[in-house]
Amino acid sequence: MTAKQKSDQKTFNEVLSECRKSDDFVSDTVHSNKDHLYYLHFYNSLVDTAPLNELIIKPLQKHPVFSFEDLKGKIPVKELNVAATGRDLEEGLHRGHVLIQFDPNEPYGLLVSVNRSENREVNIPEVEYSVIGPKEGLVEDLNINLNLIRKRLPVSTLCIKKIKVGSISHTEVAVLYLSDIANDDNVQTMIQRIEDIDYDEISDSSYINQFIEDNSNSPFPQLIDTERPDRVAAQLTEGKVAVMVAGSPSAITAPTTIIEFFSAFEDYFIPWHLASVFRMIRLFAVMFSVFSTPLYVAVITYHTELIPQDLLATLILSRSIIPFPPIIEAIFLELTIELLREAGARLPTKVGQTIGIVGGIVIGTAAVEAGLTSNVLLIIVALAALASFTTPIYRIGNTIRLIRFPFLLMAQLWGLLGISLLATFFLVHLITLKSLGRPYFEPIYPFRFKDLRDSFFRLPFKYQYDRPEVMQVKRSKRFSRQESRKSSDIDEHIQ
Repeated sequence: MTAKQKSDQKTFNEVLSECRKSDDFVSDTVHSNKDHLYYLHFYNSLVDTAPLNELIIKPLQKHPVFSFEDLKGKIPVKELNVAATGRDLEEGLHRGHVLIQFDPNEPYGLLVSVNRSENREVNIPEVEYSVIGPKEGLVEDLNINLNLIRKRLPVSTLCIKKIKVGSISHTEVAVLYLSDIANDDNVQTMIQRIEDIDYDEISDSSYINQFIEDNSNSPFPQLIDTERPDRVAAQLTEGKVAVMVAGSPSAITAPTTIIEFFSAFEDYFIPWHLASVFRMIRLFAVMFSVFSTPLYVAVITYHTELIPQDLLATLILSRSIIPFPPIIEAIFLELTIELLREAGARLPTKVGQTIGIVGGIVIGTAAVEAGLTSNVLLIIVALAALASFTTPIYRIGNTIRLIRFPFLLMAQLWGLLGISLLATFFLVHLITLKSLGRPYFEPIYPFRFKDLRDSFFRLPFKYQYDRPEVMQVKRSKRFSRQESRKSSDIDEHIQ
């Protein structure tokens, strides 16, 4: 029997008995002016005492009632529910409700919502910061996040389906989509995967992400997580499905493609030619980050004939006093970079920045002077680490950090052949990978020419009249292509 089934079988009085074991649970009585007695039960850590006194205790003291129907009319609170089962009672009490009973021996009562809400204010996105564009970021409160989305999409077709996930945490998960655009199969697949989650505690959207992605063993993220409400709204209009989790400051959108992980949302706030150049720079930086160090190891170990004569003398001089083979010094420097990253991320912000800068300079200089590594490889590893920071989505950056090490090992084993074999393996893996059942490597495979308009480069908005074909949406047209071509100056109409 699962924890959820056991929770559903608890009786009303069993739930109250369990709650009384906690020191922050209060069971109190209220006397009316006609000596009528009411019994109140609540968690004082979840209930706001000011509304409790004004909206519940004072009306009960002044206006005695003798039935639940009369009680609903006397208490000026919108959210009133009758708790008749242990499940209803447990959920209500832990959501900040107050239980009111006429008789403590009766297995039912009235739940009144006066919950205390401590929320972080809407602030600037920290991970996906942009110089141009909106500065609002998602927070941990689900209702605030839904408000940020509805402000941007004030249409009745924006549908929100809420699901409770977690047999212990009962975390509220919201699935968002535009009913007149989104593919029904995508929506139902997302809802079904979330409903199938059998886990006791869900504290962040990252949990949901790992449960619902198509291939949990792949190092490549198959869903985009973002803290920007404007990005969520834009992707909903493309026909995607979004997921928000109570207590999480980030949302999940799907289906997605590999190219989207290298597209910053700020690309849409700047001229299209600049955005296209920046995207190409990011893609080149990622390729350089993955292949630069393995290529160095492969060429120095097996293919020295590929090195130009002018450069060969410099490489020989830089390695003349190095006692280790190239693979050892490469792994040493790569691990050093990873240690500095982790130390900088885990320490307080100001200390972490100092460690990253000073530590990198001191350790790198000392390693070269001590003869543990060559200065040429130090430059290559530093540039590769810098290039990996250009990815706008954090999770794909972690993937780039990880896959560099298998390429290093294959470069040591079989040189350029090993790098080619591993690159082919990853290419086949990307081709077979799916996101919410849709091809992950689109528009390259399957090749779709129309979707190239917003992939490696971004064409002007007037050419983005179709939604991505990979979404298989109900309405493919974003606007009329003929109307977008109509452009006339004012002076053309002057006779």
